[in-house]
Amino acid sequence: MRSLLPLFNGPSKYMGTEPGTVHKDPATVSVRMALAFPDLYEVGMAYLGQKILYGIINERDAFWAERVFTPGEDVAAILTERGEPLCTLESDTPLAQMDLVGFHVTHELCYTNILHMLDLGGIPRRTEDRMDLPLGEAPLIMAGGGCTFNAEPIAPFMDFMVLGDGEEVQMRILEHIDAAKKAGHSRRETLESMRHMPGVYIPSLFDSPGAAQPPRPLREDYPHVEKAIVESMEETPFPTNHIVPFAQPVHDRLAVEIARGCTRGCRFCQAGMIYRPARERDPNTLDALIADGLEKTGYEDLSFLSLSTGDYSGLEHLFEQSFSRCRKEQVAISLPSLRVGSVSERIMELMASIRRTGATIAPEAGSQRLRDVINKGVTEEGLIAHVRKLYDRGWQQVKLYFMLGLPTETFEDMDAIVDLCLKVRDCAGKYEKRFQVTAAVSPFVPKPHTPFQWERQLTMDEVRERVNYLREKLKPHKRIKLRWHMPEMSFLEGIFSRGDRRLAPVVERAAAKGALFASWIDHMKLEPWLEAMAEEGLDPMEFLAARDLEGPLPWDHLHPGVRKSFLLTERRRAVEERLTPDCRYHTCRNCGVCNMDGRQTELEQQGKDMDIRPRVIFEHRDQCDATEESNTHATTAPEVQPVQPEPQAEAATPVEEAPAKPANPRAKPKPPSLGPLAEKAAHYRIWHAKSGLARFVSQVEMQVMLERVLRRARIPVSFSQGFHPLPRMSFGMALPVGVESEQEWFNLYLREAMPIDEFSRRIASQLPIGFDLVRVETLSLAKKQPQPVAEDYVLTFLDDGADAWMQAWETAMEQDEIPWTRQTKKGPRTMDIRPRVKHFSREGDRTLAIRFDWSEKYVNPLRLILAVLPDLTQDRFVLRKLRQWMEMPD
Repeated sequence: MRSLLPLFNGPSKYMGTEPGTVHKDPATVSVRMALAFPDLYEVGMAYLGQKILYGIINERDAFWAERVFTPGEDVAAILTERGEPLCTLESDTPLAQMDLVGFHVTHELCYTNILHMLDLGGIPRRTEDRMDLPLGEAPLIMAGGGCTFNAEPIAPFMDFMVLGDGEEVQMRILEHIDAAKKAGHSRRETLESMRHMPGVYIPSLFDSPGAAQPPRPLREDYPHVEKAIVESMEETPFPTNHIVPFAQPVHDRLAVEIARGCTRGCRFCQAGMIYRPARERDPNTLDALIADGLEKTGYEDLSFLSLSTGDYSGLEHLFEQSFSRCRKEQVAISLPSLRVGSVSERIMELMASIRRTGATIAPEAGSQRLRDVINKGVTEEGLIAHVRKLYDRGWQQVKLYFMLGLPTETFEDMDAIVDLCLKVRDCAGKYEKRFQVTAAVSPFVPKPHTPFQWERQLTMDEVRERVNYLREKLKPHKRIKLRWHMPEMSFLEGIFSRGDRRLAPVVERAAAKGALFASWIDHMKLEPWLEAMAEEGLDPMEFLAARDLEGPLPWDHLHPGVRKSFLLTERRRAVEERLTPDCRYHTCRNCGVCNMDGRQTELEQQGKDMDIRPRVIFEHRDQCDATEESNTHATTAPEVQPVQPEPQAEAATPVEEAPAKPANPRAKPKPPSLGPLAEKAAHYRIWHAKSGLARFVSQVEMQVMLERVLRRARIPVSFSQGFHPLPRMSFGMALPVGVESEQEWFNLYLREAMPIDEFSRRIASQLPIGFDLVRVETLSLAKKQPQPVAEDYVLTFLDDGADAWMQAWETAMEQDEIPWTRQTKKGPRTMDIRPRVKHFSREGDRTLAIRFDWSEKYVNPLRLILAVLPDLTQDRFVLRKLRQWMEMPD
């Protein structure tokens, strides 16, 4: 697969040599695992779960975790055409040669991508087709992630799945496979003996026909599967040496998990039910993880992750602690998953002093009645006050998330969405033109293991009707935009999220019809799915319909710890429009997960040896002003102390004061002063080589890569002024992707002068594989610096037709003119590229030495060569730059 990189679009995504990757000698490893993400690299590299497992597994010398992603359609076509299998990135090993392939199943629309990857890897799709194969002839196939709490539509393809927290159970699985290989066990024996591990679900040991028939266990000692749980986040490892990708993922930052689980109790939220209880990491632990992570990765953006970051009990303490460090290093801090009233004024002020991007708020419903139905615990007054504080501190954009089709919704609730958007917009005053509100709406999809798992889902026509209703209502109003989720995607998600094994052939048929990347707007096609369901005799509306409260469900044998009786109680309270407060700070509702104070947990296996309970840092959230506002409406039960709270963290470390909020919010915001960070004390030109796989890193990717190299090397870079300061770095003419070079350079301003030998040592230690430091030169502080007027290259042909290619080149060079037409933004442009070739000569049987003349105009040398030799493909030669000339040589 790696030999085809010159033909791939975005080849850096398939290199496997990014900083932070782990490479081992296969001969010293006993179990090899592919962490498979069934979507594009850009999506998968943003997934924290893969980063955690990659780090934990590779800590063990005997185990090796590598990555593999769904290749782009163009890359998949090349693999198929050339007969090459899908391989892991780190070692370029065919997927079929791994011991274990584990799919991260984060949403239902990736199911066909899973089968696509198995096909490209040459692995039989169904468990039954692999069962009689020895362990060494085909890998075990597993799945993990939130969808496994009901992944019955892909159950026939999975040897086993993992439900719940993966850190501990994944290591036990690898140890088990290691022992099974050494003992010579069969695949069937290996799987059978895994059934007693908490969190391990083996679909072949359950008969689950679907429809109105309940799942039936085939082993008396394996009646159901309970999720795996880690007792405390303090005892759970969190790797900090994350892989730093060359290609930009959808979220390109250092993500640190500050807590796991959420007990706010939103009745539509599956993650809030299946990942209980809430467990927080100590701020001091997090401070050490953040410092280590930033040092090892060089990221310029930090994100605090959890299901509800604003509900972390020590958020203000943590934010101030991190702000002091990040402000000095020009690292931005992101706080996703925030809810109304969960952020104090102090945090807002600190955030405003770093950057003012758009703020995102999720009221979910427009009316207070419907917000009470879903147990959102947010009041209109609190939301308006929250937005007004944001505006007063310089925020100019707010996005509001709503769901359509929530249980009991009426068109009065739709009108309330419009009314709430107008009130939010008018927080800034009716005549403020810069303040923008975006209303993003998406259809409600009932999820398993939630109080709303029995409800019906809107049809696509009903969704479109509601969207059009909102469009008409909002059309007359300025500064409000409406965005909506594709009804077709929610339609499919609803079918598969509550589906059963009857849908497995549908997934197979849809994959065969090319229905891949269904979560991407430009790839989403509903017709293949509808055709596949019709061919299997299934009615899509059956899966969207309301379910019998007392009937069997396809996921009844999969236990997240939350009792069905608790879900029914919460459903009844929803109908009664009653709120249920957060059990971290209020009365325990006995959902079934915890076992403190003599309670009986549904997690029977683990409850015997574990203390399962909420684990919070502070008895009360440390954001007093935010807490009062957000909890006023939600407190419908007497407040109690959290059970056995963790020891409290030390007092927050002092931080520099944030700028005072502007006296006039309507005044145009001004960027903060960087002070000494923007000074220019030295100017260097850094020469480096770019060889091997590194030649597939683009110029744009290299700029981001070098900024992170400089951060890891702790170089005192000078930053530009403005809202988004950048390192003062400049580059010469871009080296084309796929071209090697012995002499590339970039110029860099420092805010503090450094000895060149120390500077060189630090830089060299942090450059990725294939990037080698050549030398460092001192420049004047002037912005304008010498540029090359000529460059020397060698062109080496790799196949047996080298002599013919060289003759074709020589023939072309005999012409007085070589016209070349290229497409530009202003249309086609034709130029004579013959003068760009100063001279050339043969160097052996396969190589041409070429000097290009850039004194009048630079032309991409790779395109120039392909224009002269149009039948040549990029996998048949290597182009390498040898030297740059600042003055034209004789």
